[in-house]
Amino acid sequence: MELHQLAYFVAVAEEGNFTRAADRLHVAQPGVSAQVRRLERELGQELLDRSGRTVRLTDVGAAALPHARAALAAVKGVREAVDELAGLVRGQVAIGAVTSAGPVKLPDLLARFHDRYPAVEITLSEANSDTMLVALREGRLDLAVVGLSTDPPPGIATQVLIDEPFVAVTTELPAGRDEVVIADLAGLPLMALPKGTGLRTALDAAFVREGLTPRIAFEAADPNVLVQLATRGLGVAIVPESLARYHEGELRVVTIAGPGLRGVLALAWRTDGPLSPAARALIAFARANYRS
Repeated sequence: MELHQLAYFVAVAEEGNFTRAADRLHVAQPGVSAQVRRLERELGQELLDRSGRTVRLTDVGAAALPHARAALAAVKGVREAVDELAGLVRGQVAIGAVTSAGPVKLPDLLARFHDRYPAVEITLSEANSDTMLVALREGRLDLAVVGLSTDPPPGIATQVLIDEPFVAVTTELPAGRDEVVIADLAGLPLMALPKGTGLRTALDAAFVREGLTPRIAFEAADPNVLVQLATRGLGVAIVPESLARYHEGELRVVTIAGPGLRGVLALAWRTDGPLSPAARALIAFARANYRS
């Protein structure tokens, strides 16, 4: 049994005529007839009733037709998979990350992805979360590690990687205070990530809920810089807890009480637009690796 025999049989069954089936397949009509006859001899049963003006399926033919179609569909699937991998080999992917994405160990992930798909060209850029979410929607990025303070916009799916509280690292607050509220921070020189980042959005929203305005003395895209500024007594740095604990011997780490002040780092990708094979591979690879 050969695939072209199944293709001829399906075409005749669907067209109800050997000549139309041959035209559809761009082959000579006698060849179609001969190959279907050979298939019938191999199966030991007639698949087609040729007695009328229109060729009809026999009962055996009707039973065989779905399986013939399934076999041809499976072969088509194999070809599509091979074509996709060929596209992947020649593909490009673009990934973005916030500067504070260090804890997710993105370089390790990209190294493993490169080992698996060495011919895929990878570009990596840094920006704030708002900018990257726009780039995802517009197709300029395939995947991003972003900070979230609210639900993602429509057309963007996310997978949370890190969810931790923000804390204050400082030499400014009185000794013995292990926790403060937003009102305690009002009027103090604060150091935070720029507007458009998840941390800054959450911080500004917390002050708005209290009817207050933060006094921002310094902005820096890298939270490590904020900590360094705090060590020099230049203000109170608002940073993720995991980063602050590295510097606990140099500075006081103070919990900020109240809802909403949490740092969420998440993978983000678009769901409402076309993706290249390389982009789909990167998204699937990243999601699987961060789940493990």
